[in-house]
Amino acid sequence: MAPEHAELLVADPWSWLDKIRHCGALFLGSASTEPVGDYFAGTNHVLPTNGAARYASSLGLADFVKTTSIIAYTDERLQSTGEHIIRMARAEGLEAHARAVSVRQDRRAE
Repeated sequence: MAPEHAELLVADPWSWLDKIRHCGALFLGSASTEPVGDYFAGTNHVLPTNGAARYASSLGLADFVKTTSIIAYTDERLQSTGEHIIRMARAEGLEAHARAVSVRQDRRAE
């Protein structure tokens, strides 16, 4: 199960927390009713539905922020890890990726 939201209405809800694997929003205890989360607690009201909580989270700030990964390898680091990268690329059938590393290794070796 992966409900959009669930309420733990038990004496000690915190003791059950590690047993919940998939849930869009989890409300602990009788005072933590769903409208508290929807309107006042600061959590997002847009939750994953139809079991999507197995692989998705509620809508959040990160969904509206563009990020860029920045990778900066040195020649020395590429020399030391290049064979591993080449092996993984070839395992995926991406020979051009493997060659992109090997030609740089060859150029550096000269």
